[in-house]
Amino acid sequence: MEKAIDAFIAYMHDVKKTSNNTEMSYKRDLNKVRKYLGEKQICEVNEITVDDLNAYILYLKENQFAAATISRNIASIKAFFGFLRKEGMVREDISVSLKAPKIEKKMPEIMAMEDVVRLLEQPKGNSPKEVRDKAMLELLYATGIRVTEIINLKVTDVNLQMGFIICRDENKERIIPFGKEAKHALLCYFDGARDAMVENKESDALFVNCSGQAMSRQGFWKLIKFYAKKAGITEDITPHTLRHSFAAHLVENGADLRSVQEMLGHSDISTTQIYANMSHNRIREVYAKAHPRS
Repeated sequence: MEKAIDAFIAYMHDVKKTSNNTEMSYKRDLNKVRKYLGEKQICEVNEITVDDLNAYILYLKENQFAAATISRNIASIKAFFGFLRKEGMVREDISVSLKAPKIEKKMPEIMAMEDVVRLLEQPKGNSPKEVRDKAMLELLYATGIRVTEIINLKVTDVNLQMGFIICRDENKERIIPFGKEAKHALLCYFDGARDAMVENKESDALFVNCSGQAMSRQGFWKLIKFYAKKAGITEDITPHTLRHSFAAHLVENGADLRSVQEMLGHSDISTTQIYANMSHNRIREVYAKAHPRS
């Protein structure tokens, strides 16, 4: 089974052009299945039955794995068996009958506008690091991009004159505008701070760490935590919290869902719809508190 998993990962990488994170997720999920089946002396893919797969899903449920985790495992299994069937390594796709558990959609955590302002005001110094931090935080809230996207931005992805960035997400790209505060922060960063930090002067990486290398996800998460604590924000703030806040604040202030969908890079409008629902809930709360006959 191990060779079949390796072949599947190679196929996803070479043919489907999946990201490293996606491939690592598939491999991790499938190796857990392999280990579970191996303990039952099932080592070859053509020996696996639908009952074996259902027993594995039941095992996950009995061990209190979250519904989202179980759903992801089922998706990995389905993708794997679809590949096996396509390559003729199994006679039939036995995963088709697997049913993912229903996942309750939790409302995303949104920061109050005043908390966002306090957070963005924390990097106040003129050191290259603080100027960089200010530019990163302003740009993140101004565009709502993901942490992976902001650390992968290139200098050439920024158009300061027109006020937009080009954000590349695997096989597609989108253009996202940013406002005057982010523009000012970026201008300050380009005015000496970036050159003072970058190690390889030929590098096109927009943001670098204190060693002059490309910024990591973990490094940026620590940056957010540091400034949230400094701002006196007690809630758990992550880069994705700013992404959610960006979208919710846009919708609350009248932005249409299609535009927000484009900026966020959502493939399905239903994913963006949650921010409209939040806005409606907020309006109801305001009405209930303020209307004399509510």
